[in-house]
Amino acid sequence: MSDVQKMNNQANLERARLAADKKAGAGQDIDLTQYQVTDKKAKEYLDRPETIAEVDKARMLESGIMIDDRSGRSGTFVQMDNTPVHFGAGQDGIEVMSVSQAWETYDWLKDYWWKAVAVDADKYTAHVELNGADGYFIRALPGVKTEYPVQACLYLQHNKSVQDVHNIIIAEEGSELHIITGCAVAHRQEMGLHLGVSEFFIKKGAKVTFSMIHNWTEATEVRPRTGAIIEEDGLFLSNYVIMKPVKSIQSSPIAHCIGKNATVRFNTVMVATPGSHMDLGSRAFLDAPGARTEMIARAITAGGEIISRGYMEGNAPDIKGHLECRGLILKDGGSIHAIPELKATVPNVDMSHEAAVGKIAEEEVEYLMARGLTRDEATAAIIRGFLKVDIEGLPEALNAELQKAIQASESEAL
Repeated sequence: MSDVQKMNNQANLERARLAADKKAGAGQDIDLTQYQVTDKKAKEYLDRPETIAEVDKARMLESGIMIDDRSGRSGTFVQMDNTPVHFGAGQDGIEVMSVSQAWETYDWLKDYWWKAVAVDADKYTAHVELNGADGYFIRALPGVKTEYPVQACLYLQHNKSVQDVHNIIIAEEGSELHIITGCAVAHRQEMGLHLGVSEFFIKKGAKVTFSMIHNWTEATEVRPRTGAIIEEDGLFLSNYVIMKPVKSIQSSPIAHCIGKNATVRFNTVMVATPGSHMDLGSRAFLDAPGARTEMIARAITAGGEIISRGYMEGNAPDIKGHLECRGLILKDGGSIHAIPELKATVPNVDMSHEAAVGKIAEEEVEYLMARGLTRDEATAAIIRGFLKVDIEGLPEALNAELQKAIQASESEAL
């Protein structure tokens, strides 16, 4: 069976899975007619993004996006509603531009368009295509490594609107890309929908570290659709953090390890506040000898609903995968549903999973209180330790930024 046939079969599986989720009530179907599509030319391009309103820059900063001081970034992209308002690279060999500009620049972009995500996967992917979505194009040329992370901000500002996004990320052979994406919504925004399609292409020996921090509101609905194709000796490291309120979010990125020794790791940190519905997961298809995957999820409910999914499929010899989900229930009224799935189609595979859901042990709280902490301080310390995920291969500076974002979200979320 060819790689294309395998991916078509996997796309069919994804559509069947989404249909089953919808039937079971987990899909949280959205009426798209509630939202308006804003004009892609509604905003002007900003040569100086520092002129963005202070209140909006503050919201972006909460998601790890630094607008005023970009010295620690190898490139910046900002899209407000459906308009890319600023983009550019600050390092040779790194390209950062809007997808619309990339279409004008490269005839070969069509070879990547809707190759990692199926355009007809669901009505949300179809909406992105039918509305001619813009987004970011980030590319590292062969052998080039980012000195600092590239930052990309997707900012939903207009009330009762839908933000359609289509991103393309390409790490050419032997390159390294570190990307921080901050997704946020304006404080004054009352109701909104974010539809984001992201397609990653990790070539032979390349590495992509993708850290995404979501900062929504109680009235925002979010439907990201992400796919990655990883070639021989390539690495895709995905870190996802959502600790702020959201009305509903449904996301389960899919990785295709098509090259020998291709590796994908997913790290997810999620906190569901009252009224939030989070249906999050990750999937990996290990289709080449020696492919590897690791999926680590930390889930806390402070009154909201969490569905934590993980799916891995071994279709080649000598593959290895591990899936781990740990959940913590802090308050009555919240729920965590862990759904780990493993599938092997050939012998000589090594796949495992573990899942655990519970509450904070009283003896742990009492132990810390005996050492001088108040109950609230003891509880916070336990939660902080629970959320700490050791992310292998993450640069020290980037890991520090990620942990800082988690800490900044703690007090509000919990």
